[in-house]
Amino acid sequence: MTQPFSVKSVTWREWLGLAAGLLALGSMFLPWTTLSTNKPDIEIVLSSLPHGDVVRDAWHSSFFAWCPPLPLLLAGLVVVVFGRIRKARVSGLPHLWLAVAVAALLLMVLGWFTLDWEFDADQRGIFDAAGIAIGPGSGRFLGLLAALVSGVAAFSDMRAARAESRQPRKREPRSKSR
Repeated sequence: MTQPFSVKSVTWREWLGLAAGLLALGSMFLPWTTLSTNKPDIEIVLSSLPHGDVVRDAWHSSFFAWCPPLPLLLAGLVVVVFGRIRKARVSGLPHLWLAVAVAALLLMVLGWFTLDWEFDADQRGIFDAAGIAIGPGSGRFLGLLAALVSGVAAFSDMRAARAESRQPRKREPRSKSR
């Protein structure tokens, strides 16, 4: 039976999915890629460069930085809005949510391994010669955490939907017309 939308009817799993999506969105404005070194003279050079050249947020990083958080946010919004509609749940909304969370997680992990591809070969050669390391920023860690939380909440919601589907449907009482 479809429940009317109210804030109280949204489950904790659905709220957690929305919170993970909002966390992923917020992480996009934090540093995703940073340049660092342990050489004092190079550190002075890095500190004199514009901040955007040394620290990049998700919007100024690769596809693997800005793309995964957006579907997580969309999935969180969809689950909160449509999560109480029985037909949507039975049709596979929790499964779709889990697929989106896993895909976002895989894209983020792939982005982690391709972190240095944000710079061309000449830049990477200069960085290697100067002892500059390309590393992940705090936004990348928070984005990964958001994807993990969304995936766990989606898996939990999928299990709950499976248990709900096994329960007998409640029949509405028939009204007597005279």
